[in-house]
This record gives sequence, C-alpha cells and structure tokens, in this order.
Amino acid sequence: MNILLINHYAGSSLHGMEFRPYYLAREWARSGHRVQIVAAAYSHLRGVQPSPGDEMIDGIAYRWLSVPAYRGNGLGRLLNIGTFLTRLWLGCGYWARVFRPDLVIASSTYPMDFWVARRIARRSGARLVHEVHDLWPLSLIEVSGMSPHHPFARLCQWAEDAACRDADLVVSMLPNVHQHLAAHGANLSRLTIVPNGVAQEDWQRPPEPLRDDIAHAIGRLRAEGRVVVGYAGSMGLPNALDTLLDAARLVANDGLGFVLVGDGHERERLARRITQETIAHVTLWPPIPKAQIPSFLGAIDTAYIGWQHQPIYRFGIAPNKLMDYMMAGCAVLHSVEAGNDPVAESGCGLSVAPESPSAVADGLLRMAALDAPARRAMGQRGREFVLARHTYPGLARRFLEAVAA
Repeated sequence: MNILLINHYAGSSLHGMEFRPYYLAREWARSGHRVQIVAAAYSHLRGVQPSPGDEMIDGIAYRWLSVPAYRGNGLGRLLNIGTFLTRLWLGCGYWARVFRPDLVIASSTYPMDFWVARRIARRSGARLVHEVHDLWPLSLIEVSGMSPHHPFARLCQWAEDAACRDADLVVSMLPNVHQHLAAHGANLSRLTIVPNGVAQEDWQRPPEPLRDDIAHAIGRLRAEGRVVVGYAGSMGLPNALDTLLDAARLVANDGLGFVLVGDGHERERLARRITQETIAHVTLWPPIPKAQIPSFLGAIDTAYIGWQHQPIYRFGIAPNKLMDYMMAGCAVLHSVEAGNDPVAESGCGLSVAPESPSAVADGLLRMAALDAPARRAMGQRGREFVLARHTYPGLARRFLEAVAA
C-alpha cells in the first residue's frame, strides 16, 4: 500500500519531535508499505530543522516543504501554516498522479490540511483519514481564550466539520471524543481510538549515559540523602511547572530535591523564579537527547507530570512523556483532572488535583514516604501497562486494520 501522511510538525529520529508520525510510518514501512511523509521544514517542536527537499530516514520518504520560521503563536506562525498549506495544495497533482496513494492521512495539529488531503484522495481514489491530535478550534477557544467568532476559529471549525463529514475514517489519540465529533458530523462507526505509545526497541538497547551536569546534580541530591523528583519535557504553561515550584517551596525542609530538564517558552521565566524566590533544592537544566531519557528516569525516584485545570481535558489526554515515564518503570506523581488517567488506571503512582500546590506537595511527601521497593513496584505496573497497550507495532497495526474494516 502507498501511504501519504501529511503532518506539518512531523519529526524523525534525526530531527526530534513530534515522534508519533515517524514511529507509525516506520512500522508501516517495515511491514512492506511505501510511506511518504510531507511536513514543514520548520517547526517549533523540532530540535534540528531539516533542509527543504527530499530525505530518506529509516525507510520513510520525507518531503520537507519550505516555510518561514517563527517564534511564539502570533502572525509568524499563521504565515508558516498558510505557506505550508499553499505549497501542499500546489503539489496535489503531483501526489495524486506520481505517488498514487492508496491511503491519505491528514494528521497536522490543525484541521485545515484535511482540505488538501481530500483533494489528493479524490484525485487518486485513495481512502481518506482525519487524525485528531487536539480539538481545534475548541482548544483555542477553551484554553487560549480565542473567541469562537474569530476568523481563525471559524476557519478551523469549517475544516473540522468537513473532516468529520467526509473522512472515510477518523482516528483520535484522545479517548473520549465521541460526543464532540458526532456533534460535528462524524459517523461514530468510522471512529477509532489509537493512543500515543512507545517504541519498545528504543528501550531495549543500552541507554546513553546521562549528561555529566545532570548526573552530578542528581548525585549531589543523593549525597544529601534526598528523594529525587524529576521532570523531563516541554516547559510551557500547559505543563503546570509553576505548581511544582510552589509545591517545592512547601516541602523545602522535607528531604526532597528536584531536577527539571527541558526547554520551552516558559523556561527562562521559571529559571528566574527559582533564583529570585530562592526555591531550595531545585535545579533546572537544558534538554537532553531522547536517547538519554531512560538514564535520567532511571536515576530519579519519582517523575512529575502536571496539567492545568482545563475543561478541554474532559475529552482525555495522550501525553508522550507519560508513556516514557511508565516505560522506564518510574513511579509517577500525576497532577490532573481529565477524562482518562493512565497513572490511576495502571497503578503506577499517585494522582492529585491539578494546579494545587498543596495537593502536589502532599502527593510528593506520600511518594517519598514509600520505600524504594514500593516505588519500583509502582513503576513496574506502569511498564506492564504500556507494553500491553501502547507499543507502536500494535498501534500501527490497529490503525491500518481500522482503515481496512
């Protein structure tokens, strides 16, 4: 089968996030399918930006479309999106006539790529899939405060309605979207849930040693007899790291230490908070390569993941870093209120209320009070949960089986 996957923000093993398109495509390529990813040559998510043009990575053909760079979520990002969609639209004839896809997947975070995917699918007679990452425009309205009457929100809604109505299959990472998508025209018999996952083989090879500065920071906390709480991932407002810092102040004298690793829009502000407020026993470090994540998670006692208190999470959550935490066998403190909770479902840690420093502080102390074997048992339950439900070979197979049904 020829599979054309359109994802503005697709990454790879060479470039970094986002990884889901890469992992699914790699499994399909290994199964004998011909896979082409079309993505933008600039994305704020990637650690390394590719050059515009064609590239083969692990059996997957990539076409990187030239787009302008941007910072933040202003006009620059809108120009980046508009340029990508324009170049994609102008290439419709090529993809339909030369690549001749059997399956076209519209998979960008925003839904407007569906119009281009639909045009290619109609010209080539291919099956058409709309893959839901986030619910746009609802996320923009509920989380960012955008008016539903804003022109961009109206554009997103028009595209989402078209995708729900015209796709042969809707695939969602979020588990509780049925009512929302049905309200916008989706036939629920053509909806399947394929969550995020892990590439098991990445965890079978020897982990890359942890960078010296972070290893030494963890070592110093251990030498002081502290229980180490870690965070690895993006540093933005949705990640609720202010709540973690507030909780760290509350437990400053309770034998805990905190090591935060990552990058994002909020990183510099968080670093200033730590310094200006003299938040004790908290260090913040630049991001590490993905290959070092297992070493980092293996060196800490408890991993933190937090969320803002947002109604949008009633549709469920699908966090990549939580899959990594669980695959590493790490006990997790989860600050969340959502339509699903993998930590509670698996028993791999504790779940507490979101955006509540006192609840997070209490959860951290409860985790610290456990002995190491109890935390390891929690972590093992999380690992078993992921291996049973969230490995990419199984998820990729489930995706194509739903297409064929």
